[in-house]
Amino acid sequence: MSGSAPSSMPAALRRRLSYAGPALFSYGFRPFFLGAAAWSAACIALWIPQFTGDFFLGSAYAPIDWHTHEMLYGYVAAVIAGFLLTAIPNWTGRLPINGAPLMALTALWLAGRFAMLLSAHIGILLAAIIDIAFLATLAFVAAREIVVGRNWRNLRVLALVGILIAGNIVFHGEVYLWGMATSHGRPSVFGQEHACPI
Repeated sequence: MSGSAPSSMPAALRRRLSYAGPALFSYGFRPFFLGAAAWSAACIALWIPQFTGDFFLGSAYAPIDWHTHEMLYGYVAAVIAGFLLTAIPNWTGRLPINGAPLMALTALWLAGRFAMLLSAHIGILLAAIIDIAFLATLAFVAAREIVVGRNWRNLRVLALVGILIAGNIVFHGEVYLWGMATSHGRPSVFGQEHACPI
């Protein structure tokens, strides 16, 4: 029996079977679920000494703003990416990305994390652009696969990514304009300050 995939096999399945790169980048959920788990632990380890003033990472964001952002737009974004890159092939019969394209998307997510850590050195505006680029690219990839696969009913999942992108833009904009996000330190309608929920 030949080791090659039959010509009648769907292209997505042939591509999956012929993949010979690192196992980590063979399926979309692998790098992003692993990255989300590792980053959530790292955020706690990095935030506590920042919050107590014992350690400075070089971020232009206040410790509580940095932590809030990274839990929402770092950790949660990675989990959503892992879910979408796993679910979309099941919805459409297509394989969105693996190998080098998946490595590039993972690298873009990691670039956003480093940009946030080093935002005091590279500037808030550049850090925001790098950070937002990941979710924007994810939205493009997801939309392309759903549209090409003609899986119209699942286009609605893009609304979730769109909400994250909008929230991320607002978050960065508030810090850029006012020096802090509304997650804390801003007067509420009751005259009290918000506390970070995370």
